[in-house]
Amino acid sequence: MKIDGALGTLEQATRNARAAQEAGYDGVWASEVNQDPFLPLTLAADATSTIELGTSIAVALSRSPMSLAYTTHDLQRFSGGRFVLGLGSQVKAHITRRFSMPWGRPGPQMREFILAMRAAWTSWADGTPLSFEGEYYRHTLMPPTFVPAPHAYGPPRVLLAGVGDVMTRVAGEVADGFLCHGFTTARWIREHTLPALAEGRRRAGLDLTGFDVVAGAFLATGTEQEIVEGLATIRGQISFYGSTPAYRPVLDLHGWGDLGAELTVLSKQNRWAEMAILIDDDVVEAFAVVAPPAEVPARIAERFAGLATRLSFTPPPSFGADEVRELVGALRAVPALGADPAISGVAL
Repeated sequence: MKIDGALGTLEQATRNARAAQEAGYDGVWASEVNQDPFLPLTLAADATSTIELGTSIAVALSRSPMSLAYTTHDLQRFSGGRFVLGLGSQVKAHITRRFSMPWGRPGPQMREFILAMRAAWTSWADGTPLSFEGEYYRHTLMPPTFVPAPHAYGPPRVLLAGVGDVMTRVAGEVADGFLCHGFTTARWIREHTLPALAEGRRRAGLDLTGFDVVAGAFLATGTEQEIVEGLATIRGQISFYGSTPAYRPVLDLHGWGDLGAELTVLSKQNRWAEMAILIDDDVVEAFAVVAPPAEVPARIAERFAGLATRLSFTPPPSFGADEVRELVGALRAVPALGADPAISGVAL
């Protein structure tokens, strides 16, 4: 299984990218939470030579397919073909109230967004007239002056994030891979994610061969104090995501729908500390790995063997370079999706 790390902030990007490459990571991801995800990746591309560089995620629906096509074309060229574009839709409130952008039906809109972006890349690469007209996006003008400089690396791989079955099927149909949301469980991946991806691939006349599935668990490890602090953080993260109605089906699958409803009510009252208290050990066990370092590889293998092709992992601050390298090596030995179809139960 490939192992990916987090890139961090703009100020950390160069140092973290070099350290990740030296530690044997296969890729590093930049997130878009409270920063732009593309600026750190530019620094990381300049500081490294082999490691893959991706967004996990960039918010698609806050942007135009054309503007994102230009940015990603440049990063693919500048990185020497190492860039991976991870996209997410975000939820309606953020798109309309934080970004002030239009909101449609997120599944069809994301599908069209990716196809529109691919149409731009194809036009630039082949010289064919740009002619994309859909329900949400229309791109029909591309004078030669505005065609970017060509490169030999091809378009970047596109990975789409999601939770529900509709977005997951869209990923299978039009993307090159899928980014599992942090708020997911092994059972959800097995019973919902992989079947929905397989259905999307069938719609495109394809199967899951060569298709990336990127997973990551909430993780508390390191020293005893780091585990205690990490566990407290995890309870807060689970309660935050669990309060979002769009993610309720994950809780419903485990019989925790009432917990989700209660979390939603408390979130609207800004009672965040009380929300974390509701996350008991059973819920933590489903979403997170809480273990001393020596047990982490086995616990990760129990959870994700055969269910993903890539795993995102961030070591605790107390880990030295040798410890990180050793753990990354151990995690790479976890069987990936497709290594043994009997494990996942989903045929490629």
